[in-house]
Amino acid sequence: MTAGERAGENGGLRSYFVRTYGCQMNEHDSERIAGLLEADNLVAAPTMADADVIVLNTCCIRENADNKLYGQLGHLKRLKEERPEVQIAVAGCLAQKDQERVRQRAPHVDVVFGTHNVARAADLMNEARVSGPVTEILAESDEFPSALPVRRDAQHAAWVTIQIGCDNTCAFCIVPSVRGREISRPFGELIDEVQRLAADGVSEVTLLGQNVNSYGRDVTLALRGTNGSPGADAAAEAAWRAGEVWTSGRRTARPLFGDLLRAVGAVDGIERVRFTSPHPKDLRADVIAAMAETPAVCEHLHLPLQSGSDEVLAAMHRGYTARRYLERLEAARAAVDDLAVSTDIIVGFPGESERDFADTLELAAAARFDSAFTFVFSPRPGTEAAELVDRFVAPDVAAGRMERLRTVIERSARLGNESRVGRVEEVLVEGPSKRDPRTLTGRTRQNRLVHFAAAEPLRTGSYARVQVTDSATFHLSGELLEVTAPARHRTRIPIAAR
Repeated sequence: MTAGERAGENGGLRSYFVRTYGCQMNEHDSERIAGLLEADNLVAAPTMADADVIVLNTCCIRENADNKLYGQLGHLKRLKEERPEVQIAVAGCLAQKDQERVRQRAPHVDVVFGTHNVARAADLMNEARVSGPVTEILAESDEFPSALPVRRDAQHAAWVTIQIGCDNTCAFCIVPSVRGREISRPFGELIDEVQRLAADGVSEVTLLGQNVNSYGRDVTLALRGTNGSPGADAAAEAAWRAGEVWTSGRRTARPLFGDLLRAVGAVDGIERVRFTSPHPKDLRADVIAAMAETPAVCEHLHLPLQSGSDEVLAAMHRGYTARRYLERLEAARAAVDDLAVSTDIIVGFPGESERDFADTLELAAAARFDSAFTFVFSPRPGTEAAELVDRFVAPDVAAGRMERLRTVIERSARLGNESRVGRVEEVLVEGPSKRDPRTLTGRTRQNRLVHFAAAEPLRTGSYARVQVTDSATFHLSGELLEVTAPARHRTRIPIAAR
């Protein structure tokens, strides 16, 4: 397709394509980048090859993410040679960490910007059109991307960033280096955002943070000196920043995540509240109570384990033991009926012995995880673990351990799904199945994927009751019984060609 044909299809407007690598935080940032580009009169392109502006929003947690990025940039070099007017941007965590390397390996990139520059995405693209390649990396920022324009693919569900950065020192993690110190958004600002989302038809929100359990600790540390009799303005400011529950009680320095779960769950129109990711060392009784006592909070807990060995956990600086992890997990299961649990596990951390790995297998079996993200250790330059070269586990040994771990995880996942057969589940419709457009897919409150047929199409965002008739390791199958609530969100109207 020629440039003229593309412009004709888009009504004379330039088009963009955003590809996201990595976690939900990157997904959230990509929605804001897309929103900024649309606010600058660009329209979404159906494929990368059709776009005038291409943004690769990167992750740097694992080496595989680097390989994917540079492989993609290699393909885009040929596209740039064919269409010199195409603009290519590299954004996100890898750009934040390796801006010079990106420039050296891919000089055809027009713009490089980091995690703290999301608000400048459209401006930087325009600057590069006039002045040539631009690199802009801020070391830190107190601004939250959630305040920016947004373009969400799923109109019934939304990410809500409650904090940026991280104050933990996990030996394997690069996040504190690329996302900065932990900063919590004001409590009142978050509730206002969720209320606006609900008014726009969003019924499910996912609260995002590097360690959501610690949300608000920095806020209450700053406010704890206001225990006297502050004036009306000071009291209102404290309530805005920390919430009325904290300001009306003992103003001790503490996290506010339990308060936030209750407040978000009470917003009219919000049917489901999810969150990710909590840190096991900070999973407090008040958070578990808020999960149990707030109907909108889903019965799903993602609780990253990383290892079942106390020695490895100590080397990782995780701040808990295997026994403490299981105690907190069991406390959550005792309080929250029908709780599903997922986790993250790293195989082959430097120094991991066969005994250490056996402890991980044992804990994984005892925990009965419903699903898990499992990874072979990948050294990231700039982390403590990357320096432990003499303790690296041989790749073939790590690969073998990974297969053994997957067997344990898949067994518990399969058993968990089998236990749902015959039950009636509330499902939030996500749309047609990728494999069979005649089949719909949805998710239960426990985050289980369900495939089911429907005589007529259902709008994404509708709620339905589905009877589970069969199960597999990673999904359920069922029959539609009834639609309990139609989707409330507005349908996006594409810009027509002229």
